[in-house]
Amino acid sequence: MGETLRQRNLDAAFGQLTDFWSPRVVATTNGQYVKVAKVKGEFVWHAHAGEDEFFLVHRGALTIRYRDRPDVVLREGDFHVVPKGVEHNPFAADECWVVLVEPAQTKHTGETVSDITKSIEQQAVPLG
Repeated sequence: MGETLRQRNLDAAFGQLTDFWSPRVVATTNGQYVKVAKVKGEFVWHAHAGEDEFFLVHRGALTIRYRDRPDVVLREGDFHVVPKGVEHNPFAADECWVVLVEPAQTKHTGETVSDITKSIEQQAVPLG
């Protein structure tokens, strides 16, 4: 990323996204990636064995579904941390804008591979 002294705008970053479920890195900090993603519909069931995953809803609503605990519903301004190793499946009935914070090595869909899986390299392609 290399642009640590430049300010960025979240709405502008989201405005550059064209695909759902395709997060893009907008900043790095202490080995963590800050990503933005537009989401809609169902994702895939997956877990991240060694990493927690932070979700912040910037616009819309997102449900984090769990197999072994109650779902968590997030609305604008809400955030939630999915603990490492816990299987989950994000879902948004309508378009939702999400900020994610996770270690740089975190795989998009954990060990689950699907047609929507994006590599870390694909996520790190600069916006704009």
